[in-house]
Amino acid sequence: MRYIWQHIQTIIQQYDGSLPLTHFLKTYFKKYPVLGSRDRKTISEMAYCWYRCSKAINATLPFETRMHACLFLYSNNQKLVVPLLPPALVQKELLSVQEKLNILNAYIRSLDMDALSTARTVFRMQDIFPYDVAFSKGIEKYDWLQSTMTQPRLFIRVRKNREKIISVLITAGLTFEWLSDTCLALPNGSAIDKILDPADYVVQDASSQAVSDYFTPQPGQSWWDCCSGAGGKSLYLVDKEPHISLTVSDIRDSILSNLKDRFKLYGLKFPTTLRLDSSNETELKKTLGSKQFDSIICDVPCTGSGTWARTPEQLYFFNPQEQLTKITERQRQILLNASQYLAPGGTLYYITCSVFKEENEQVVEHLLQQHRQMQLQFMQLINGIPISADSLFIAVLTRRSTM
Repeated sequence: MRYIWQHIQTIIQQYDGSLPLTHFLKTYFKKYPVLGSRDRKTISEMAYCWYRCSKAINATLPFETRMHACLFLYSNNQKLVVPLLPPALVQKELLSVQEKLNILNAYIRSLDMDALSTARTVFRMQDIFPYDVAFSKGIEKYDWLQSTMTQPRLFIRVRKNREKIISVLITAGLTFEWLSDTCLALPNGSAIDKILDPADYVVQDASSQAVSDYFTPQPGQSWWDCCSGAGGKSLYLVDKEPHISLTVSDIRDSILSNLKDRFKLYGLKFPTTLRLDSSNETELKKTLGSKQFDSIICDVPCTGSGTWARTPEQLYFFNPQEQLTKITERQRQILLNASQYLAPGGTLYYITCSVFKEENEQVVEHLLQQHRQMQLQFMQLINGIPISADSLFIAVLTRRSTM
């Protein structure tokens, strides 16, 4: 297995977080076609475990020992990593986090390393995120940190043919859980794309579905999804009420193309599609003029901290001094700009996939101070940790009707 260790060390030395880890690994593996499918899966598991918790492992320990600790504590696929682990760390049964830590500490002590290596605690969870950043009401930092230890589940929104989907999943031997009439949870990595009709479902996190449940479209209304991304919430909206006038916008042509492909897949009418930077007031005014919308979805770019259990590299490379201020300034501008196009009596939905107060409650408070006609109806952090889902924030605001 020495070549596996050589590859993972090279990956960790080269990867700087500027690309999503999954994209980096795909590019890396193309350079080494000799690596088989199991090799690639093993190396990927090692990389994700490293970025989940290596900061919490005593840095004075040798690299391989630190990696052993990461795999033992955080791997979601013990069968895959057993060949990499020393016998003392091979799990024979499910263990609690504390039981794992006890075994790990005993193992490290058995190595009889020098005092420099063993002077500090082997594992300190607080070192994964050592920053003084306030969390939104409804989630605790320690619980959030613990949630990053495991990959969240796969969630789908069932659009149609519910009984058929159930039958196919049972036949395939896949375990699943209904969280609502349309929200289905499966183990992460379930290969549903190979067995389900793509028109019958949408891959969408449970918390994202919960946020979308707040939308109240009525026939004939005009809606604007001002940071649409690939259109997950727009799809939910149109499935809920197809007889609306929908405009979507995003700064990225590629993502808007993806959105159109998804609407085509589901046989839905294409929305009006605009390539726009919603943070640019001048560009918005030039494109939208005096247009007003009955409702606006403002799902802004954010740190994504509520989704970092899926993308641990973002947690690993996060720097609040460099990133948080810049992101929140953009969020404030997008929300303020979007609110100018909300019709009197209309509703605006401010959404992030962040758990940080600075991106959530504080951005909403800034809007209320700057735009006196806006009123807050409620705001909530949807904590997905208990169901192994993402965590999202939503604020529902309305604009006062003119007198």
